[in-house]
Amino acid sequence: MRTDAENNMTRLQITPLRLNSQQLSSPRFKNPVDVVEWFGAVQAQDYYGAKWSLGQRMGGSSIRTDDVIDKAFAAGKILRTHIVRPTWHFVTPADIRWLMRLTAPRINAISGHYYRKLGLDEAIFRRSNKAFAGALRDNNYLTRDTLRKAAERAGIVTEGLRFIHILERAELDEVICSGPRVGKQFTYALLDERAPGCKDLTRDEALAELARRYFSSRGPAMLQDFVWWSGLTVADAKAGIEMVKHKLVEELIDGKIYWLSSSTSILKTPALTAHLLPAYDEYLLAYKDRSAMVDPLDIRKGSRGNPVFSQPIVIGGQVIGSWKRAFKKDTVVITLNPSIPLSKSETKAVAQAAERYAEFLGLLLEFS
Repeated sequence: MRTDAENNMTRLQITPLRLNSQQLSSPRFKNPVDVVEWFGAVQAQDYYGAKWSLGQRMGGSSIRTDDVIDKAFAAGKILRTHIVRPTWHFVTPADIRWLMRLTAPRINAISGHYYRKLGLDEAIFRRSNKAFAGALRDNNYLTRDTLRKAAERAGIVTEGLRFIHILERAELDEVICSGPRVGKQFTYALLDERAPGCKDLTRDEALAELARRYFSSRGPAMLQDFVWWSGLTVADAKAGIEMVKHKLVEELIDGKIYWLSSSTSILKTPALTAHLLPAYDEYLLAYKDRSAMVDPLDIRKGSRGNPVFSQPIVIGGQVIGSWKRAFKKDTVVITLNPSIPLSKSETKAVAQAAERYAEFLGLLLEFS
């Protein structure tokens, strides 16, 4: 480990490095599958915002990239399921099984209280999984409401929160995952049909692989950040790091240990560049400590003021406000809410980011 006095690594370089590892400052992937694979899993609670998260991280022309991602999702090249903490994430078919097998036991343990409170047990989960498997067989993609009816026909009570946990348990048990959308409605599919022949890893191999992916795609980051994002125990997170230490660099910054990939270069502060990020973007959500990118006072304001839950404007790696979008005919209307006055160069950078978003959607832009 090198100290601050022994190298040029300082706190000011955290955000340029993260912009680079997160594929925001210099995206090198040209399709959404490679982006999702790079990250391991990408937060996708808001499907439309999550597509923009991927689009910003794809190099080359962004024109109609929204359609490209929709097609990849419809074809099952990208899956969307509850995994990791668990919340909705994009994940590739190649990674879904080992990642689910690593994280599901802890999720089930944490959810055990809710299972018992709702009267859910292993016998009920076996019945619901069997009902879902039968209803979805032969690529019969079904909406949530249709799956609810399948569970009810099997004699399972689905009132209130019970059905949400029944569905999530079927995902954790590797029975169901996302199917293609029908119009604007999401469907479910059999995982065996959507991701056949997936590779499997031992538990140690999975811990090592998740640690490698996390610190390569999100470094520099701390142990506590990895624990927060992954939902792993501290002991498991430490074990994962230990197994891939030879591929990582350990840095001491302001008395705290950060890890990043050994292939990541120390970068100069990039030219003035703005990003209009969606809510729940990995640039903020992937870290427990977000103080390098945003004033901690903004985070303590709660969900309304917390940039994780709004759509943040990021300039030079720093959150400086939020933005909103609206649509009319063939135009996207973008409205800014900066927390500080913007200079002419900053306004120009944000306008360029707005243009990229309009191109991504294939729409005209109205910007204010």
